[in-house]
Amino acid sequence: MWYTFLLVLLILDSLVLIVAVLLQSGQGGGMAASFGGVSSSAGAFLGTRQTGNLLTKASWWCGGLFLGLSFLLALASTQSRAPKSVLDQTFQTPPAPVAPTNTAPGAAGANPALPLAPAPTGGAAGTAPATTPPAPAPTKTPATKTPPTTKKP
Repeated sequence: MWYTFLLVLLILDSLVLIVAVLLQSGQGGGMAASFGGVSSSAGAFLGTRQTGNLLTKASWWCGGLFLGLSFLLALASTQSRAPKSVLDQTFQTPPAPVAPTNTAPGAAGANPALPLAPAPTGGAAGTAPATTPPAPAPTKTPATKTPPTTKKP
């Protein structure tokens, strides 16, 4: 609550400071007149000292108040949140890998590296070709071992 109150005061102060500075009259010829040879005194270079009217006093007070409020807001912003370290954050584990789904061996997209079987020719357009079941793979029978023969001399 104090932070927003001070922030609103800072904004109002900055608006009053802007108006007070813009409404003040200039110092005179300024630097262009001093380098042009009009006058060579230091007072002409920096401008003559004017009497302190309401606008100059308002700009000084608003400037000081602006600096003070800015300092208080800077202190309040560091007090409101605690510093955090990157090392305090927990490490996130990567998501578990997705298990591949079992697809039919002849299904499209099952293994894009293998070429697809050629389409059967013949038949009417739009009809599904007749499929034949694959031939069973030959089974291996265990070989019988024969005892080694020894030769006698």
